[in-house]
This record gives sequence, structure tokens and C-alpha cells, in this order.
Amino acid sequence: MTDANPLEPYDAVLLASFGGPEKPDEIMPFLRRVTAGRGIPDERLAEVAHHYEELGGRSPINDQNRALIAALRAELDRRDITTPILWGNRNSEPFLTDTLRDAHGEGMRRIVTVTTSAYASYSSCRQYREDLAAAVNTLEDEGLTGFEIDKIRQFATHPSFARANVRLVTDALREFAGVPDAQVQVVFVTHSIPLGMDDTSGPGDGDGNLYWQQHDELGAAILSEANATLSRDLEGALVYCSRSGPPSQPWLEPDINDHLEHLAERGVTHVVVAPIGFVSDHMEVIYDLDTEAAETAERLGLVMRRVPTVGTDDEFVHGLVDLVEERAAEARDESPECPAWPGEAMPSICAPGCCPNLRAAKPALCGRD
Repeated sequence: MTDANPLEPYDAVLLASFGGPEKPDEIMPFLRRVTAGRGIPDERLAEVAHHYEELGGRSPINDQNRALIAALRAELDRRDITTPILWGNRNSEPFLTDTLRDAHGEGMRRIVTVTTSAYASYSSCRQYREDLAAAVNTLEDEGLTGFEIDKIRQFATHPSFARANVRLVTDALREFAGVPDAQVQVVFVTHSIPLGMDDTSGPGDGDGNLYWQQHDELGAAILSEANATLSRDLEGALVYCSRSGPPSQPWLEPDINDHLEHLAERGVTHVVVAPIGFVSDHMEVIYDLDTEAAETAERLGLVMRRVPTVGTDDEFVHGLVDLVEERAAEARDESPECPAWPGEAMPSICAPGCCPNLRAAKPALCGRD
């Protein structure tokens, strides 16, 4: 580590996220960008657009990113680190290409990226690497060259992410202190993905299914810690939300609503829903969990408590800055400790064949292929 700046050699930290519409006339263009190349008709997109319209035509994700940037800035300032923070989205303003163009104009060339996705899979890791490559290629065509862009490792297995989730789930369970263990269930939720994407998640020479495995290990660790803290013997399960695509394409199951039906049939009366697959309370959380799953729970007579996402939790934010410092040390050819719990630390430079694009091969940064 250097005394002057522990983030050397980086000129900036880039927060890369999914993006979302901020007013009604942005909804359909946003959805078309998200689904580009999949042949989804506007009639189907209009059904999804209704979810945004119910929230006033505005996704919460951009405001949540602004809050995360402010929290990261505060933590960097606390450490006397003056490195600027940039922000670029995949599907809405500020777009990655525009952000990097502005950065180039300010003389920034070496950038470390933090994505708002924690796990290993195409959509949560490699697709961001493709986005970065596409943005850099566009700028090179404009004559803006010289970028070196790295990323921190996926943080599903970083202790700060796990500990923050443990604390949030444990706090939620305290509300059901007087309910018998057999009547309480913890439901860990993440975004469903096609089985083929899960099967190929992780390094190309690995066994696959790393997306599922990382969620399963984290859920088990959270449940174990919560039970130990509260002296309980509660059970839990990993379920999914936000399935899309044609019915003929298999996706990870069970859906949370189907699982709630199953729990009610078993005599469960109270559920703690923990969205461990998400960093902030964006559309999938607010609509799929706070609206649809909550309505299902009410219909079934289940008392449902939804756990907050990590959002701008201090421990989580501190961990992200630790990861940025860790990546900077690697860039300086140092060998920093890379703590992991549960599971193993993901590499900051992805292995060949990691989380492949199953539709078309595209260039990707921050990897060895």
C-alpha cells in the first residue's frame, strides 16, 4: 500500500449498474434495451411497464445508486482517499459509454469497477464485462484510447456481504421470538435465471452451478448464525423470483409464491423473506416481493416480514471499499489477503470460459479470455 493513496494506480472508481427509467416516457425504451435481441413484442413489455407505472413511472434503482455512491464517498473520505467515483449504467442514463467518455476528457485512464451484482453468472458478472468492452470499443472508434479498466471480485463470498445479511435476517427473526420454531420459516430469495446460465456459471474448467451454490452456501451460513444467536432451530430454503422468458425454457425454481403455498400447507404461519440475491430494494424486490409475494402471503394467512437488502449498510459499504483497496494492491503486484466467507474468494480477473454468453460470443474486459 502506498502512503499517498491506497487506490493507486487507479484514477477513479466506477460504479456500474443495471439502470432504470426515471420518468414514464423512459419506460418502454428502457425495456427494449433490456430485452434487445430476444424478440419480445411490445405487448409483453407493456405488461412489465405496468409495474413501473404503479410506482409513478420511476424505478427506485437510480436513487439507490446515488445513495450508494454517497455512502462510498463518505467511506473513502473517512480513509482520506480522494479518488473520484464515477457512475455508469447498462440500460439507462448515465450510460457507461457517456461516463467513460467524460472520464477520458478529464484525463482518467486507469479505472476500477464495482458492479451492483454480487454473484457469479453471465447476467451478474460477464455481461457487465461485455458492457465495459463495448463502451471502450466505441470510444476507441472515436479516437479516445488508453483505457485500462479492472473490476473488484464478485462479492457474494466477501465476509462483509455475508455478515450484513446475517445481521439483517437475525434482526427480522427477533420479531417472531414467541412463535414456535416449526411455524417459522426463512425464505431466501434471488433472481431466477435459465438453467443453462446456472449450469455454466463459474470458471470454464469448473463444475458449473456456481450461481446456485453461492446463494445456497450464503443462505445456510445466515441460517446457522441466526439460529446460534437466537438459540433457535429454524429451517429455511432458497427460492426465486422474476422469472421471464418462454415457458418452454427451464429456469431455476421454485418460485417464491409457489413456495409460500407449500409452507402454508405444512402449517407454517410466519415467514421471513430475505432477498439475499439483491443489493438494493429495486424493482424485483418492491414488485415481486413487497407486492406479489406479500399478496400471496396475505391470501394464505401467513405473517410475512421482508428483510431489507444491504443497500447502504455501513458494514457492506466498508467491505466494498476494502475490495477496491484489495484490487488496487493486486494492480500494484502485491499479494493482499482475500478474505472469504462462506465459500471461496472469486478472482478479480475472470478465468477463461467463465460465465459464458450462451447466445453469442462477445469481447469482455477484466478476464483472461
